[in-house]
This record gives sequence, C-alpha cells and structure tokens, in this order.
Amino acid sequence: MSETHDEIRDGVLERFTRTAVAPQQEEKFPVGPDSAKALGYGAREIDSLPPAVTESFCGVGNPIGLGELQPGETVLDLGSGAGLDSVLAAREVGLAGKVVGVDMTEAMVDKARRNAKSVGLDNVEFVHSGIDAIPMEDESIDVVISNGVLNLCPDKPKVLREAFRVLRPGGRLQLADVLLHDDVTPEEVAEKSTWSD
Repeated sequence: MSETHDEIRDGVLERFTRTAVAPQQEEKFPVGPDSAKALGYGAREIDSLPPAVTESFCGVGNPIGLGELQPGETVLDLGSGAGLDSVLAAREVGLAGKVVGVDMTEAMVDKARRNAKSVGLDNVEFVHSGIDAIPMEDESIDVVISNGVLNLCPDKPKVLREAFRVLRPGGRLQLADVLLHDDVTPEEVAEKSTWSD
C-alpha cells in the first residue's frame, strides 16, 4: 500500500473512531436515527432499536432496501460500522441465516458487538478487518451489502474483487454509496482530508 493510501486509511480510521465514541459531536455529515429515516429506513424499525444501535449510523442509503433478504441467507456487511445494517439484516435472514459485519475501525466493531448483544441476536458476528482483504472463504456469501464505504477506499477495484470473490454464484451485491460528479485533481485525491473530513 502506498504512503498516500496509508494516510487516507489513517484519516478514515480517526474519523470513524470519533463517530463511534462520540457520534453527537459529528458535524460534517448526518449521523444517527434521523439520518437513517431520511434515507429510507422505516421509522418503526429504527425506533424499535436501542439508541446505541442507531446513534453512530453514518450511511448514505439503505442497501437492504435494494433487494429482499431471504430467510437462511448468509450476508456480509462491508464496512459495518456500529452494526445497524447488520442488525437489520440479521432480523431478516432469521436464525437459519447468518450476518458477518467487517470493519477496519476497532471502536466500531466493539460497539457493533455490544449492539448485537443488546438486541439479543445470535446470528450476527463482527470482524475487525479491512475490506480489501476479507477474511472469508471463496463463494461463501449469498449477499454482500455495503453502505457509504466504497467511496472511502483508495483501491476500489481491489475491494470489489474481494466482494465478488466471496459471493456465491448467483449472489447479490447491494451497494449504497456516493459518486463523484466532478473531476478532482491528483492533489485533491492525495489529500487525506478529502477522504476523511
């Protein structure tokens, strides 16, 4: 990984560690349950969760809403954060299914584990890892979801190769993310704050 990639990763780690620990101090982008509702999550499902599950939510869409999850499916949540999408997916796939959330931010993984425990879910687990080297077997996942994370990855093709590596034949990628409409200069791409502020 280049020095620039390391700097970008470090900036993203710092930013989302702060969001895990003190989400109420986030000022740069919307977080929390109101943000989730504005992005298409049902008010009833969001309000049914403890505040700790929703307070650090910082997604940009609703990847679960892009396709129906089936009971018994295995779901991988790339960049799972504090676990909101993983918790909702675990409810949909039921006890016969399984959800694995992967996040590089240790504070988010710790919070997600507490959140899953607080709602009594046994079919979800969280792994501390980058999403450019997913610690899972080939063709082991039915659905890969991700919410506002790919845009934070300097090597997007590598992340997507990993996602497709773990997907079973006929599996689905349900991705909610932001797109860049304007050109950026090489200097802007290399600037850590472009990725994390």
